[in-house]
Amino acid sequence: MNPLNILYVVPYAPTLIRVRPYNLIRFLSRAGHRVTLATLVEADGERESLAALAGAGVRVLAEPISRRHKLANALRAAPTRVPLQAVYSWQPRLAGAIRAALGEAARGGAGFDVVHVEHLRGARYALDMAAWAAANGRRPPVVWDSVDCISHLFEQAARSSRSLFGRLVTRLELGRTRRYEGWLVGRFDRVLVTSTVDRQALTGLAATLDGEDHSERVVVLSNGVDLDYFVPVIHGREPATVVFTGKMSYHANLTAALYLIEQVMPLLWRQRPDAKLVIAGSSPPDRLRRLAAEHAGHVEVTGQVPDLRPYLTRASVAVAPLLYGAGVQNKVLEAMACATPVVTTSRAVMGLRPEGMRPCVIADTPQAFADGIAAFIADADRQHRAGEAGRRYVETYHNWPAIASELVAVYHGLTRN
Repeated sequence: MNPLNILYVVPYAPTLIRVRPYNLIRFLSRAGHRVTLATLVEADGERESLAALAGAGVRVLAEPISRRHKLANALRAAPTRVPLQAVYSWQPRLAGAIRAALGEAARGGAGFDVVHVEHLRGARYALDMAAWAAANGRRPPVVWDSVDCISHLFEQAARSSRSLFGRLVTRLELGRTRRYEGWLVGRFDRVLVTSTVDRQALTGLAATLDGEDHSERVVVLSNGVDLDYFVPVIHGREPATVVFTGKMSYHANLTAALYLIEQVMPLLWRQRPDAKLVIAGSSPPDRLRRLAAEHAGHVEVTGQVPDLRPYLTRASVAVAPLLYGAGVQNKVLEAMACATPVVTTSRAVMGLRPEGMRPCVIADTPQAFADGIAAFIADADRQHRAGEAGRRYVETYHNWPAIASELVAVYHGLTRN
């Protein structure tokens, strides 16, 4: 296949934490495609990741955006029917840079072969590009990477979130997000999601609006894991140590952490009084820190850590006790890549293939979850077997070079039309 000239728009800086755009861009460039990244920068640390991508041959167009600017965007949208997510990351300066890049490429002769725009927060940039192209006579095919169906996530959060902010915002947003996501599906040449569950949810929203079948337009492109970065460590597992990772200000992770401490761990401690829970992730709210302090010596909340790998490779068991969620959970893939056995809810692994579910213990009640953890803690051989099977699964189905090749096939399918 011929190399492509790709304009890749992401409404937040791709970093090692925002793994999907970071790795797709990296491996597209490594495969010989020309990639221009248009993105926003909010924190100084993000510039290091952008510099790494630039060093890998990616042309980077970056414009600053502040938290105040984002909040002002949301306030302006609040009285309208437009979802806050759809305007939250709108920066006119970035839109201008994108239009300039489109014009420059067109004047150069070939133009961009394809435009890739990520997330609901980035969709407005794609709509702005379409308006520009209509006025200037050349529109490359546009791929909208929805990643997850946000409406599907909000429906669950409105019912189950333990975060007051999460419940209020999702209930405010749900109706407008359903309409907007369903409408967006028909606006682009292809729509990407990370799981079949999200595909069904998005196509259902679109069909409700226009009565058409959009199943061929929406394509599943799973998440991957960096298999050179997350690697198994043969020795050094700490006995009876349980780890839960993720950004703890995110309402689904906070709800899971509270469920874990309040309902699962007391049952585990009856079987294993020596069990220790480590919650590793940025921005834990005071509520979570206070709860951990009540269980001092048995629960540790780390806050932001420079590297999650030591926590994953030292733990006896990794857990993903999500009561709701969408897409493919990176925390599960990263644990598997480190050959750490996983105990999880069915909700957290709905985006995996059946082969990925087999090494995990799937438990949807507190007692079953505690029993699953205890069984792994008590049996080092079982830990090892499950860890090896998990590693084999992600090597087969969630390696970024193969996923990037699938994405290129989607691009070429559009450029041949």
